[in-house]
Amino acid sequence: MQSTISYLWHTDDLLGQGATASVYKARNKKSGEVVAVKVFNTASYMRPREVQGPGRQKVLVMEYCSSGSLLSVLESPEHAFGLPEDEFLVVLHCVVAGMNHLRENGIVHRDIKPGNIMRLVGEEGQSIYKLTDFGAARELDDDEKFVSVYGTEEYLHPDMYERAVLRKPQQKAFGVTVDLWSIGVTLYHAATGSLPFIPFGGPRRNKEIMYRITTEKPAGAIAGTQKRENGPLEWSYTLPITCQLSVGLQSQLVPILANILEVEQAKCWGFDQFFAETSDILQRVVVHVFSLSQAVLHHVYIHAHNTIAIFLEAVYEQTSVAPRHQEYLFEGHPCVLEPSLSAQHIAHTTASSPLTLFSMASETPKGLTFRDPALDIPKFVPKVDLQGDYNTAKGMLGAGYQSLRLARTLLDGQELMLRGLHWVVEVLQTTCRRTLEVTRMALLFLSSSLGTDRFSHVAGRPEIKELKEASELRSRLRTLAEVLSRCSQNITETQKSLSGLSSELLKNRDQVHEDRSIRQIQCCLDKMYLIYKQFKKSRIRPGLGYNEEQIHKLDKVNFSHLAKRLLQVFQEERVQNYQAALVMHGQRMRMVHETRNHLRLVGCSVAACNTEAQGAQESLSKILDWLSHQLLQDMTKGVQTSPPPTDPYPNPEPTDLVLHMQELCKEMKVLALDLQDNNHVIERLSRVPTAPDV
Repeated sequence: MQSTISYLWHTDDLLGQGATASVYKARNKKSGEVVAVKVFNTASYMRPREVQGPGRQKVLVMEYCSSGSLLSVLESPEHAFGLPEDEFLVVLHCVVAGMNHLRENGIVHRDIKPGNIMRLVGEEGQSIYKLTDFGAARELDDDEKFVSVYGTEEYLHPDMYERAVLRKPQQKAFGVTVDLWSIGVTLYHAATGSLPFIPFGGPRRNKEIMYRITTEKPAGAIAGTQKRENGPLEWSYTLPITCQLSVGLQSQLVPILANILEVEQAKCWGFDQFFAETSDILQRVVVHVFSLSQAVLHHVYIHAHNTIAIFLEAVYEQTSVAPRHQEYLFEGHPCVLEPSLSAQHIAHTTASSPLTLFSMASETPKGLTFRDPALDIPKFVPKVDLQGDYNTAKGMLGAGYQSLRLARTLLDGQELMLRGLHWVVEVLQTTCRRTLEVTRMALLFLSSSLGTDRFSHVAGRPEIKELKEASELRSRLRTLAEVLSRCSQNITETQKSLSGLSSELLKNRDQVHEDRSIRQIQCCLDKMYLIYKQFKKSRIRPGLGYNEEQIHKLDKVNFSHLAKRLLQVFQEERVQNYQAALVMHGQRMRMVHETRNHLRLVGCSVAACNTEAQGAQESLSKILDWLSHQLLQDMTKGVQTSPPPTDPYPNPEPTDLVLHMQELCKEMKVLALDLQDNNHVIERLSRVPTAPDV
């Protein structure tokens, strides 16, 4: 046991250990409060006097964080390729808040790294990260400089690295922005699971190349590596494809990293700009958008006070679909986004319940782009090497977790493809029903009109030329009725085709829900993790007995078999299934595209027929009006015509003829009005979002 006046701890309760100190779990002697104490060793007294404290018996007492550090989170195999997006945003928020507090109090930390960012779990299960270990901190205003060097070399600003690690004499003074470089490296590490600057052999083994990478880095580059001994330096201006952050977040984050990982302090951002840009990210809300034509899920970051027009432009930046071509569905219903409204009117989305975007642009679905985890999986060496075997198992397990994440994403992508396409088919079927209803209404009215021939009794009177014109109009109306009849039949056939596709999509969705690949991969991972835990224990032992060594070798064989099986399930079942689904999705999208265009043409034909029929009915109504008027005049003047020939079926009396004409005229006017109403319905129908073009 060790103690101070107020605190007590046991050396077995070690929480962490570094080059200059050890951290233990301790208790307050009076209150029993659990804390963490940092006890410095002899090496710590080699540090600059300003960071040693007034006496050698002092310890640092800190808040106890039960969930380890950000470094311990990143070192777990599950996060071998970085944090999930939601967790990364929590880290960003906490680091920015902590640094803002330090700057408000004029303090430079000088040793920012994942190991000095502790994690604890809040009451609602959320992560909370806190900056700790202020052993190297000192008060420093924005315009002040310091000359002493302290920190962890992988996270050191290059000027400090040159002096502290390479031991090169130089007279440079350092300002508060050195913390920004360390933050940049830390954020890159959190986003990707690895350091941004890696020489061949690693940062600790090749220090000169490490310095070269950081000082020769071109403007805008955020990472540099050397992949072979004495090989060229390779630069990266984007985050790696294995990173779990969305393209939407990466587009906001990368410029920040590029401007704080700047070796020349004059070109590096100051804290004011850093806080402004990171706060801009943290104040945004994410809208999840699944592009049905691309089969890709996008995260669109916007401010709640932005207009929907800004959101549509942000979607354009990620999808290349112009705002005028963007049409949306949400939970199966058309979603009309008015550009002038606030973005707050956009529905609340999640990755599993996004806005579904379809466009008029024709393109082949590209789906999710990813790196095959098999390319990142190491292999065991034949001999027993406890530390090496642990490292290999950790790398293999990390690739396994990446396979599991990708498998889930691919399966979710299939579900979104099928569900979104099913919704579009439903909208098309609704369009069919409405168009068919309008078509049948028009046919009914025309059939009613053409089914009676109330002026046939005067058709044999050649001196009335208007009768010939009326006959021609009736003939045209018959032709229009035939066209509408064909349109009706065409729409009915389209409905059958869409119903078949809808049933097929529902069947495929059931198959996706029954997919077992995720469970199989998870089962392999669970077994691998148990072996990994044993390797983790064994690595700190000086050696193994004969029987233990044989068990260790067998575990290596089993571990390799499990990893092979996991990758086999991922590649042969999940990936191949997804690729086949992507091809089928492209074919179905082309069918939907053709169906939509076909329905548009049919709708235009129906509208044109209605318009023409309306005009013909109006003309016919006028003729009938004139005929009834003329007959009425003839009767009034008592005009006598030559006696009609004997007819076994005599025509009606003139008075009856006038009444028939007037009734027919009224019917024609009503029919014209009905056709006009039909056209209004068609116009509204054409404005209802239908299926996407591909």
